[in-house]
Amino acid sequence: MSDFKFIDLFCGIGGFHAAMSQLGGECVFAADIDDECRKVYQQNYGLEPHSDVSAVNEKKIPKHDVLCAGFPCQAFSKAGKQAGMNDPRGTLFFDIVRIAKHHRPKYMLLENVRNLVGHDNGNTWRVIKANLDELGYDFSHEPIIFSPHNLGIPQFRERVFILCKRKDVKVGEVEFSQKRQRPTCDISRVIDESVADSRYAVSESEKAILDIWNDFALNVNKPLPTFPVWTAEFEPENLKADISAYPKWKRRIIEQNRALWSENRAFLKGWYAKAKKNKNFAGAKAKFEWQVGDAHPEVWSHLIQFRPSGVRIKKATYFPALVAITQTSIVGKLGRRITPKEAAALQSFPEDYQLHSVDRIAYKQLGNAVNVDVVKFFAKRLLGKEKG
Repeated sequence: MSDFKFIDLFCGIGGFHAAMSQLGGECVFAADIDDECRKVYQQNYGLEPHSDVSAVNEKKIPKHDVLCAGFPCQAFSKAGKQAGMNDPRGTLFFDIVRIAKHHRPKYMLLENVRNLVGHDNGNTWRVIKANLDELGYDFSHEPIIFSPHNLGIPQFRERVFILCKRKDVKVGEVEFSQKRQRPTCDISRVIDESVADSRYAVSESEKAILDIWNDFALNVNKPLPTFPVWTAEFEPENLKADISAYPKWKRRIIEQNRALWSENRAFLKGWYAKAKKNKNFAGAKAKFEWQVGDAHPEVWSHLIQFRPSGVRIKKATYFPALVAITQTSIVGKLGRRITPKEAAALQSFPEDYQLHSVDRIAYKQLGNAVNVDVVKFFAKRLLGKEKG
């Protein structure tokens, strides 16, 4: 016998479902437009999600106590066009409103990207607040920004959570004002060092690029630069080029790179000449972002990402946010990328959760998922189950 019934809108692969079922909930309806997500959801939960929330007649949705929705983030995300409520995808929020207006669930737990807070100079949040208020809900009047690393989960992934409680309901809290917790994070919590699958190992060409940058990190003057290293600025013609017409931020980075060259000329001249012999040392791979401060100056001791902005090095305390594109983090000391199973652990999915059989799709789905333990953290507060 379940304690409560919930629906799972824009359900993805079921982060909300995992969290709410662990708290005693029964899912009575789910929906997601992505066919591959629906397959994984049904495989794990035995419930086939509807294919399109906007096409669902709200009267046919079963009665429920809690509405959960990680509503689509593209319209609000920095990665999108930032059209917000003027974007057709942004109007999917109003499907939540439509369903809630008919069913009047006791609670709603909503999640979105960090950028929701300031989108469209705050107008998007004002529209959301106005609708929730008109529906008759108490809610967190400032978006709650929270990351798994605040719970000790080794992933920095700030998201907005909106806790809503129908005004006549007495149990539960919608505000969250306690000081953000910053417990110690350790990637060993999710890493399986016994993994030896060659599919996740860095390629020989990637290893060659990382060895080039490792040589750089070990031999340039310390401390290592905290600004982006753009090796194209080491070309003779660029070292003397007029940069006065460039924006201030770009001029500063170029000036910093010129100073780096000047201070390390004896080493960099030979290093750069050798690096350029590698045909792959170009574009983003010829750029470097050291974000490890004064930690051991060795690339292979830290976390690594190949990003559009350059080869990024971060401390091996917590991972950057999983994203729905191929920028999967590399654990330097293991010389491999994290596996889909490790990515699932970063999102707090149960160990027996069955991921998509295609790694590329599994990474994408996990990058779009909500963190299970973070949902549980807020759901306990919202439902008055903190002591349960």
